[in-house]
Amino acid sequence: MSGNATEEPAEKKPKLEESNKENTGNEDDELETPSAFNPKYRVCPYLDTINRPLLDFDFEKLCSISLTRINVYACLVCGKYFQGRGTNTHAYTHSVAEAHHVFLNLQTLRFYCLPDNYEIIDSSLDDIKFVLNPTFSPADIKNLDKADPKYSRTVDGTLYLPGVVGLNNIKANDYCNVVLHALSHVGPLRDYFLREQHYAKIKRPPGDSIFNLVQRFGELMRKMWNPRNFKAHVSPHEMLQAVVLWSNKRFQITEQGDPIDFLSWFLHTLHRALKGTKKVDSSVIYKTFLGEMKIYTRKIPPVDLDDTQKSLLLATEEYQEKCEITNFLYLTCDLPPPPLFTDEFRENIIPQVNLYQLLSKFNGTTEKEYKTYKDNFLKRFEVAHLPQFIILYIKRFTKNTFFLEKNPTIVNFPIKNVDFGDILSIQNREKIGNCKYNLVANIVHDGEPNKGTYRVHMLHKANGQWYEMQDLHVTEILPQMITLTESYIQIYERCTE
Repeated sequence: MSGNATEEPAEKKPKLEESNKENTGNEDDELETPSAFNPKYRVCPYLDTINRPLLDFDFEKLCSISLTRINVYACLVCGKYFQGRGTNTHAYTHSVAEAHHVFLNLQTLRFYCLPDNYEIIDSSLDDIKFVLNPTFSPADIKNLDKADPKYSRTVDGTLYLPGVVGLNNIKANDYCNVVLHALSHVGPLRDYFLREQHYAKIKRPPGDSIFNLVQRFGELMRKMWNPRNFKAHVSPHEMLQAVVLWSNKRFQITEQGDPIDFLSWFLHTLHRALKGTKKVDSSVIYKTFLGEMKIYTRKIPPVDLDDTQKSLLLATEEYQEKCEITNFLYLTCDLPPPPLFTDEFRENIIPQVNLYQLLSKFNGTTEKEYKTYKDNFLKRFEVAHLPQFIILYIKRFTKNTFFLEKNPTIVNFPIKNVDFGDILSIQNREKIGNCKYNLVANIVHDGEPNKGTYRVHMLHKANGQWYEMQDLHVTEILPQMITLTESYIQIYERCTE
């Protein structure tokens, strides 16, 4: 009997070990599954305190107390940013003082409950992650212009169309907003910046922080096209702070600027930041906008000389015509001067001019006089290569000794099938092939030269509808109304055959 008693437990031992193994396996599983008692992934009882209408990730990711950028958390109850998670940090103090418990790490996109300091894993929070960092798959991008666009609904129930969202005017930055709006509808540029992978692998020297501009522009582009936004507008705050920093305060948020200066600086700086060179295919900017032009220059002899002296001068090397090949990102069109006097009805009729008349400057035969302080030159321009997108700058402002004047001439232009082949030579036209372009964006200046406001008309390709955008105001507009405005900058896209 005693022998049997000692033998029995020996047989049961392996079973106990097996059951222990099973238990430890179950414990591991339990540690991985969120529950109220799991110290690692606890089910948070405070998720219903999250206030989505207050969440705004458009502003700079700084702690609202210490102004540091390191380890910043957003309080999902009041929307403010605080640093840290451990005891005595600003986020911890806020959670205890205000009883706000749910926080999001803005860098790692992980959710935590403070002051208990455990991670929250819950799929119901994915929409907050997507608003902070929207992502687009190649299939999503392909469908932006093809499928009939679906309206999205914000947290407060407002309907909006992705890509057609207002941009906040912080004080006087509408001159930047119109350019950012227009560029967001340039297909290749938008598609490139919607996927961060396109520019994430660009090798940069250490300390090259100008690349922030590229990242900020990419973030803004993704937010403007985000189909799951919490609100129907976007604040370009971070983007504009990068602009102020990298333009050495040349472009300010607080004072009105010139969109063409901003557009020119912005395209060149993006090209440089994307490690672009002088080659046409070195960056998405040059691939999209870069054209080629020949400039013929000849010097004019002084007026006070007689004919013999003039003919002798013209025979010298200095007065021969010189040809220079150059690239352009936009074409400058000169408006004819407005009439000085009122007409017989005592009213000054607003002068009008045809777009083709302005484009004749680039046909290679029209000569224009340019004066320097001592010499006069005649120049003619011949466009040799047209890019996929043409930017036209209609020069409305002229600066004389005393003040800045605005030319109110209205330009008559077709919205579809603008034939740029008319300004090309026969050889160039054959080389380029398709020279017909459609308008995709039109920037307009209203009001006085130095003050005034800017607005932009944009074509949403997917539904063929034109929209007028002025900061936060978005309205549908008839294409016929666009031609009646004082156009300042236009972007044309080559027609697909």
